[in-house]
Amino acid sequence: MMSQTRRLLSLSTAMVVATTSLAFAEPSAELIEAAKKEGMLTTIALPHDWCGYGEVIASFKAKYPEIQVNELNPDAGSADEIEAIKANKDNKGPQSPDVIDVGLAFGPSAKAEGLLQPYKVSTWDEIPDTIKDAEGYWYGDYYGVMSFLVNKDLVANSPKDWADLLKPEYAGQVALAGDPRASNQAILGVLAAGLAKDAKSGKEAGEAGLAYFAELNKAGNFVPVIGKSGTLAQGSTPIVVAWDYNALGWAKTLNGNPPTEVIVPEKGVLAGVYVQGISAYAPHPNAAKLWMEHLYSDEGQLGWLKGYCHPARFNAMVKAGKVPQELIDALPPAASYEKAYFPTLEEVDANKAAVTGAWDSVVGANVQ
Repeated sequence: MMSQTRRLLSLSTAMVVATTSLAFAEPSAELIEAAKKEGMLTTIALPHDWCGYGEVIASFKAKYPEIQVNELNPDAGSADEIEAIKANKDNKGPQSPDVIDVGLAFGPSAKAEGLLQPYKVSTWDEIPDTIKDAEGYWYGDYYGVMSFLVNKDLVANSPKDWADLLKPEYAGQVALAGDPRASNQAILGVLAAGLAKDAKSGKEAGEAGLAYFAELNKAGNFVPVIGKSGTLAQGSTPIVVAWDYNALGWAKTLNGNPPTEVIVPEKGVLAGVYVQGISAYAPHPNAAKLWMEHLYSDEGQLGWLKGYCHPARFNAMVKAGKVPQELIDALPPAASYEKAYFPTLEEVDANKAAVTGAWDSVVGANVQ
């Protein structure tokens, strides 16, 4: 396992002894009352089959029935979430998101643009320092690794690595799970492909990934359709490059119809962290804070884990004996994650600039 991976994954365990009592902290009665008075929470870009969000949202509603959850555009990408805040700065209506869940690179940029407000949840100390803003403007929520989800009815031989996807047998079969000009998942899919070509993480790997997808497109293997469980099942995108938790969640939803396989590639095993933030213009700031308390509680963290995501407090909770063994067993083998590379924020930013800036000119596939 790479030292950077170890650093990220060990920080939370190192802190657990001093902070275990915090994990049991409940939101204050004042916060709960203020949130109930607001009566609504507006989320955005939370598909119910992404990271177990359907159950996480349901559990929040069950706990706080006085708060209506208004869900905007479940299929939006990270860039769309940022645009929704900007477009609704002066609008306190139902189109203005209170909270966002975006790729790591979008947290600092949103903070720099004055789009977020700080808030530290009661379990703050168990979120690793490497994936949170020291002032509380954004904080890591979960991570996964890039994988291939394969429709076994249509793909006899599952690809084992990025290089395999270039083979003629995969003509018209490979898709990204988002538009690489706006979707964090797709932008990092390009980075992973670049890492598999032994390029240095960041701008270099972003450019190598673009060259890879240009080659994939030229070969006729790339499908310019946003891949998801439906397109996989219909056969328009028999192979989808997606986060492992999405692939596993979709496979569970499909329930063997069609049969699927989730592959963590041999090279270019990229870990991706997502982050939470509260809009600086949130119409319901107290409900937003209560939502964050829910997400970072033991219940919320286990909800994400049930959706095959590794939550931010994962190691601290394992060490404290709070994670049921069956949830750990439901994840791909730990060995699949040992090669995982956690890019730095600077590398993620450099890759994002390279990919979004040159996808059209280098690859030229209009993904939609």
